[in-house]
Amino acid sequence: MKKRTAKIRRKTRETDVEAQLNVDGRGAYSVNTGLPFLDHMLELLAKHAKMDIRIQAKGDLRVDYHHTVEDIGLTLGMAFDQALGARRGIRRYGWSFVPMDEALSRVVVDFSGRPFLKREMACRRKKILDFDLALMEDFFRAFTIQARMNLHIAQFYGEEAHHAHESVFKALALAMRQACEQDPRGRSVPSSKGRI
Repeated sequence: MKKRTAKIRRKTRETDVEAQLNVDGRGAYSVNTGLPFLDHMLELLAKHAKMDIRIQAKGDLRVDYHHTVEDIGLTLGMAFDQALGARRGIRRYGWSFVPMDEALSRVVVDFSGRPFLKREMACRRKKILDFDLALMEDFFRAFTIQARMNLHIAQFYGEEAHHAHESVFKALALAMRQACEQDPRGRSVPSSKGRI
C-alpha cells in the first residue's frame, strides 16, 4: 500500500507554517504554534485519529492570532489533500458523537472533493484565556477548503468552553479516522462519478 504522507510548508510575510502528516500513523504529535489552546486541540486530533501530525508555526502573533490560525488550517488541509491523493479505496464518510463531561458534539465528514463547512456551537463563551474562540471558524473553514471535504460540526450542549471545543476535536478525530480508513471491500474511488 502506498504511504499516505505529506509535508507542506506555507510561508508568507505573515506566517511560516510547516505541517507533516502520516494518515496511517499511531497518533504521535509535535505541535508548536505559539497558541497553547490550539496546540492542545491539534494534539487531541492526532491522538484520537491515530494519525501522526507535526506542525511548526511562526506567525505575527503580536498583530493578531487570525493569520496564524487560518494559515495552520490551510496548511493542514493541504497536507490531508496531498496524503489522500485520488482518495482511492477510502471509506470517504465518517461520523462520531463524543461527550466531554457536560458537553456533547457530533461531527460528520465527507471527503467528497467539494468544500463545505457547517458549524453550530451551543457554547457561547467567547474566549479561553486570550484566545478568541471565533477564530476556530476561520481554522475550520480554511481546513475544509484545502482538504476538499464536507465538515459538519454540531456542538449540542455544554457551557464550559474547553469541554465544548475538546468534544468537537475528539469527534472530528474519530470521524476523520473512519473516513480515511482503507475499505477492505474495494480499492476504487468511492464515487459513482469515477473520481473525486
